[in-house]
Amino acid sequence: MEKLETRIRNHDREIEKMCNFHYQGFVDSITELLKVRGEAQKLKNQVTDTNRKLQHEGKELVIAMEELKQCRLQQRNISATVDKLMLCLPVLEMYSKLRDQMKTKRHYPALKTLEHLEHTYLPQVSHYRFCKVMVDNIPKLREEIKDVSMSDLKDFLESIRKHSDKIGETAMKQAQQQRNLDNIVLQQPRIGSKRKSKKDAYTIFDTEIESTSPKSEQDSGILDVEDEEDDEEVPGAQDLVDFSPVYRCLHIYSVLGARETFENYYRKQRRKQARLVLQPPSNMHETLDGYRKYFNQIVGFFVVEDHILHTTQGLVNRAYIDELWEMALSKTIAALRTHSSYCSDPNLVLDLKNLIVLFADTLQVYGFPVNQLFDMLLEIRDQYSETLLKKWAGIFRNILDSDNYSPIPVTSEEMYKKVVGQFPFQDIELEKQPFPKKFPFSEFVPKVYNQIKEFIYACLKFSEDLHLSSTEVDDMIRKSTNLLLTRTLSNSLQNVIKRKNIGLTELVQIIINTTHLEKSCKYLEEFITNITNVLPETVHTTKLYGTTTFKDARHAAEEEIYTNLNQKIDQFLQLADYDWMTGDLGNKASDYLVDLIAFLRSTFAVFTHLPGKVAQTACMSACKHLATSLMQLLLEAEVRQLTLGALQQFNLDVRECEQFARSGPVPGFQEDTLQLAFIDLRQLLDLFIQWDWSTYLADYGQPNCKYLRVNPVTALTLLEKMKDTSRKNNMFAQFRKNERDKQKLIDTVAKQLRGLISSHHS
Repeated sequence: MEKLETRIRNHDREIEKMCNFHYQGFVDSITELLKVRGEAQKLKNQVTDTNRKLQHEGKELVIAMEELKQCRLQQRNISATVDKLMLCLPVLEMYSKLRDQMKTKRHYPALKTLEHLEHTYLPQVSHYRFCKVMVDNIPKLREEIKDVSMSDLKDFLESIRKHSDKIGETAMKQAQQQRNLDNIVLQQPRIGSKRKSKKDAYTIFDTEIESTSPKSEQDSGILDVEDEEDDEEVPGAQDLVDFSPVYRCLHIYSVLGARETFENYYRKQRRKQARLVLQPPSNMHETLDGYRKYFNQIVGFFVVEDHILHTTQGLVNRAYIDELWEMALSKTIAALRTHSSYCSDPNLVLDLKNLIVLFADTLQVYGFPVNQLFDMLLEIRDQYSETLLKKWAGIFRNILDSDNYSPIPVTSEEMYKKVVGQFPFQDIELEKQPFPKKFPFSEFVPKVYNQIKEFIYACLKFSEDLHLSSTEVDDMIRKSTNLLLTRTLSNSLQNVIKRKNIGLTELVQIIINTTHLEKSCKYLEEFITNITNVLPETVHTTKLYGTTTFKDARHAAEEEIYTNLNQKIDQFLQLADYDWMTGDLGNKASDYLVDLIAFLRSTFAVFTHLPGKVAQTACMSACKHLATSLMQLLLEAEVRQLTLGALQQFNLDVRECEQFARSGPVPGFQEDTLQLAFIDLRQLLDLFIQWDWSTYLADYGQPNCKYLRVNPVTALTLLEKMKDTSRKNNMFAQFRKNERDKQKLIDTVAKQLRGLISSHHS
């Protein structure tokens, strides 16, 4: 501490020395400073005065400079704003354009504008708030465009569904016109006409699209279908439809990356519509318009799909179309089979066939396979034949019912030629006869013959446009005609023959008529040959069975004549009123039998035009039936007693019958052939009237026996009836020697007959 203090004192002394050394200088400096302070004060006052003057003088300049500064700042801001607006204006213009396009429903251009806006313009000004609003609104706009375009598509699909009928009608008319043109001018190949029709259809589509679609849609390139073919346009089915909604929607969904969704939706909706179109109305079979509307809808549907196939890139493909067509074909054929089965009018079936052919030809033009439709037409052909057969059954029934069953009288050459022109008939003898004269047949022969020809024409009409060979057509006509003859006409004839009120005259005329119709079958063969140009000698050619039909009808008529005659005989026999207990000897035949013989004579006189064997068989059948009925009358159980006088009267009746047989009511019998019908009765009556039992019993069994046709059982039965009569003659009969002898004789003969019968049987 001492050293420190010493040190401090040393320094203090040095400082004091130093201060003492510089003190004068310090005083001088203070003096100068005092002088300077005065000068400084003067200078300060001058500066303050100068500053005041300067401030006063520069005030306006400062204001001008401030204004200039503000102006420069505004100028800079304006320039910056202009630059920013130059960036924003295209965005706003594009957005305005987008809104206009949305408002005018130009959705595809709107989508393109939206794409440019999103990827080109908005990124440059993305920091602005309005841009953020636009960016947030872009997905909503896309969805709005999708929804609106889908709404347009739905409207299009609904419109297509409603207009399918009209589209199909127009397409079928076009196909009909093309077919008529081909038939008139040249038989062009079907492929050529198909190509031309489709080309024309697409040309019409393109014209329609170009006239209705905006330029931006045409630029897509999808609508350019066969533009290089520039033929003359003709009105077509597609002219009725604006397909632009489909193309727009397809393009929009393609741009949005949802093409597959759109394709699936379109195909699903069209499948639903196809099922609706293919569902036939319940009353479709009632009118042709029902079928026509059904076909028009189907054609309209597939015309639209075919156009979509060829004017879009894959919206529908061939596999999809083929699948729909297979479904349509199966459902259409099933519906036609069901509904056509209800058709009973052949004209409607024929019109339906023509409609199906036109339907098939129309769709074939568009490339759809239609062989199944033509196969189904062959099924409908069989049904058509059935309806024709039903119709002709009514025609034949009316002809046969309205016929007078009398030979056709002609009074002039004109009438004669008219009948010969209707029916192929030649008879030199008849031609030589003077007028008036008669044809052997009645009115129904030429009428039936002409109706058979009309039936053949009707069959031919169905075979037209079925692409069948002449051989197939010929076979079809012949088979149908055979059915007409063997079933329809045969049944009609049989019904007439079996009628209760049919008379012998009518039956005779039917036999004559069927004979002539049978002869005309060869002319029907020639008629078919001339129509089809297929010679009868061709292999597998079907022959007409008309001969069999008319033969069967003739045989049935003959049998009916025999039955009718027998019934008439039975009616006369019911009038027989024999007094089996009479003792008087008659001198004339019974009245009923005389009437019966007179009836038979007049009846067989009508048989002059019949074939000989028919008349002979009828006469023989009548005589045999009469003989059998008389025998039954004599032997019936109700006649328990009879006298010799009654047998004498019965014998007179049999002689009347034999006289009728000898008179030859029908020519052609040899000698006494007809009398043989009564031989059994004759020998039986001779045996009893002549009481020639010794001869009968002695010669029985010998081939040359006088009473060869007398059966001992029959003789015994008749003898028993006479024995009862003898016994009950009167109460004193046993006392009369003659009666007793006669009774013994009857008993003896009866005993011998029983022995004969028993020995014969043993």
